Amino acid sequence: MNITKDTAVTLHYRITEPATGKLLDSGDVAYLHGGYENIFPKVEAAMEGQAAGFSAAVDLAVADAFGERDESLVRVIPKSEFPPGVKVGGQLQGPSSDGHMMVFNVVKIKGPEVHLDGNHPLAGKALRFAAKVTEVRAATPEEISHRHVHGGHGHHH
Repeated sequence: MNITKDTAVTLHYRITEPATGKLLDSGDVAYLHGGYENIFPKVEAAMEGQAAGFSAAVDLAVADAFGERDESLVRVIPKSEFPPGVKVGGQLQGPSSDGHMMVFNVVKIKGPEVHLDGNHPLAGKALRFAAKVTEVRAATPEEISHRHVHGGHGHHH
């Protein structure tokens, strides 16, 4: 089966820095193909029409990956307002400047201050996304209506 609109695609991927080859992330991911914004658009374009076993490496500029860093998403809060048990590397949910709930990463605890960052950890970086297609199947009607793949390496309800 070839990758077309409304197919569920499973990839084994590696994300590296283009200049150095340093590994930033790797694993398996399943996405719904066909403009559902489940994967980077340039990666989706490279997968169009391909089948299981296909491999590709796509260089992504900052704008094509996780975008520029937004320094307005960096916060420092008093440690006294910080929930107990959360450590550096942990995540907290809190309001953004426009009041919407979002996830903040705990990046540093320094004396009476806790430093939080709402940017994706790879924001501001150009990336190389290398992937091998490991499975292609027709998406279920439920997956199409939910706009994402269920089970396996997809979304779990």
